[in-house]
Amino acid sequence: MSKDGEEGYPGNLSVKVVYTLTDNNALEVEYFARTDRPTIINLTQHSYFNLSGKHSSQITDYQLHLHADHFLPVDKFATTTRKVSAVKGGPFDFNSAKKIGRDIENDDEQLKLGRGYDHCWILNGSGFRSAGKLSHRESGRNLEIFTSEPGIQFYSGNYLDGKFETKTGGSNSYRTGR
Repeated sequence: MSKDGEEGYPGNLSVKVVYTLTDNNALEVEYFARTDRPTIINLTQHSYFNLSGKHSSQITDYQLHLHADHFLPVDKFATTTRKVSAVKGGPFDFNSAKKIGRDIENDDEQLKLGRGYDHCWILNGSGFRSAGKLSHRESGRNLEIFTSEPGIQFYSGNYLDGKFETKTGGSNSYRTGR
């Protein structure tokens, strides 16, 4: 519950998130919000999924496929610039599956600003649809994201520094986020 006026936002806001693991091995995340006045809300989560089973391994060998022809560039503070850029043929083009590490060190201003990928892709289409797929070939594990939202943020763990240990004894180090 966020009370009317908290952090300067109008209206009382109650939020609920439901995590469901289905019989088909799908993790469903549903958000619900209710307010008594018009207000701004942007619900998200910051889950890290490890498909390799090796929590300290980098994600550069993962294959990523995003259904997005455009992304939102960022400024030096990692805030979107309100511009829209096409991805076709560049390092942000994941319309065909490719290894995350293929272009992550590319001499591209946006990759330098984010120290890798930390950008929002504008998804193609509308309604509930596939946003894309993340795959780790060695383990055979895949993660497909479905959403009704217009965009998806992909962060490649560029600022993880190993401070936090995983349940298996590793740590969330540089580029181990997914």
